[in-house]
Parts: sequence; C-alpha cells; structure tokens
Amino acid sequence: MKHVVQFSGGIGSWAAAMRVAAEHGTDDLVLLAADTKAEDPDLWRFVADAGSLLGVEPIVVADGRTPWQVFADQRFVGNSRIAPCSALLKQRPCRAWLTANTDPATTMLYVGIDWSEQRRTPAIERGWAPWSVRFPMCEPPYLNKQDMLDWARAEGLRPPRLYEQGFAHNNCFGVCVRAGQRQWRHLLTVAPERFAAAEAEEEKLRAQLGDVAILKEQRQGVSYPLPLRELRRRATLASKAA
Repeated sequence: MKHVVQFSGGIGSWAAAMRVAAEHGTDDLVLLAADTKAEDPDLWRFVADAGSLLGVEPIVVADGRTPWQVFADQRFVGNSRIAPCSALLKQRPCRAWLTANTDPATTMLYVGIDWSEQRRTPAIERGWAPWSVRFPMCEPPYLNKQDMLDWARAEGLRPPRLYEQGFAHNNCFGVCVRAGQRQWRHLLTVAPERFAAAEAEEEKLRAQLGDVAILKEQRQGVSYPLPLRELRRRATLASKAA
C-alpha cells in the first residue's frame, strides 16, 4: 500500500503523518502538499522540517494562481460557505497527482482533521472517492491542538508561527475567506499589513463585481455583504471609543 498524507502544513496533518509513519513506516509514505501561493513562508519551513524529521521529502503541487486570482477568474468572491480557492488550488492539483501516480486499489489517503471535526468525514470521503480515506486524529488516543503542538516541540520541531499569533489554523497566512469576523478582526490587530493587502484585493473585486464581500452580516433577519473596509472602520472606531 502507498500511504498518502494530505500534508497541509497544519499541526493536524503533521500529527496524522506521525501516526501513519508509526503504523506503516516511511518507505511508502507520501507527504502531499498543495501550494496556494498565499501561504506564510514559515509554513514551508515547517513542512521542510517535518519532512526531515520523518526522512520523507514532501511533494508539492500547485495550480499556480493565488486565491485572489481564482476569485477574479471565477467572478466570485470566496466566503465561509463556498471557497473555490480550496477546490481549485488544493483539491484539484492533489487529485491530478494522485491520478497520475497512484492506484486507488493500493493507496490510502490520510487527512489530518481531528475528533472535534469528525462530522466532516463523510463529505471528505465522498470528495476523494475512489480513493479510500482515513482520519488518524479522529482515532484514540484523542489529542487536542495544544497536545499536538506540544508533541511537535517534544520531537524537536518549532511549530508554525501562526499558532503563536493566535490563529486556529496554519493556512493562507491567516488571510482565509472561510474565517469569520473574529479572525479577520484578529488579523487586523496582529498583522494590519496583511489585512490591508486583503482589503485592497477585495476592493478590486468589488469594483468588478459589485456589492460583494468575503464577510456577511445579518440586519433584521436579512444578510448583507460586510466589506473588509467597513469591518476595519468599525474596529477603528471601537478602538478609539475604548
């Protein structure tokens, strides 16, 4: 069997890879990473360090576009419900590599979501068919994110810095369209330059597509776009008032 870990650069995918290596060894272990061209450089430092620890050279695939280029091409701004960047920049390049290099009959895929997200497993299994999928971090012993970060440190690895900056996930440099208002406010606080760059990209898309935005808000039961520009304005006013 070939054992292919969807190696996102997050702590969950690292922990999953460690469990797979412990169970099956590393001779047939593949660490498959997708480059969205929008990641924190420190993510790639961690991917390289983790590969060195396991003695496995990660395989990196890429579409070549950034999420913002995907949104422009699709004429659609990704949001928490629909994120074409994930499908086009991660899933499609990984599936192309799997099609070219593996046989579903003799390949097992591994995804690093943990027991707290187990509700997602059926959709992931359907999405990767005909390959079979396992979720090592949904199996006992159950670990939370802090447990995994501590494990990485115990192995001599420095965890990705986004976790130290207070982000729940190590993806897209904290600039993730799937995130909600809380994370975007946090990004504005800890990395205002990254927030400003995202705001500028969103404004370019709004100029092309109209009143659209990554975020939404509810007013009297009706959903309205909430541009990053407006979120920043409100946060600035609240900060001055405090």
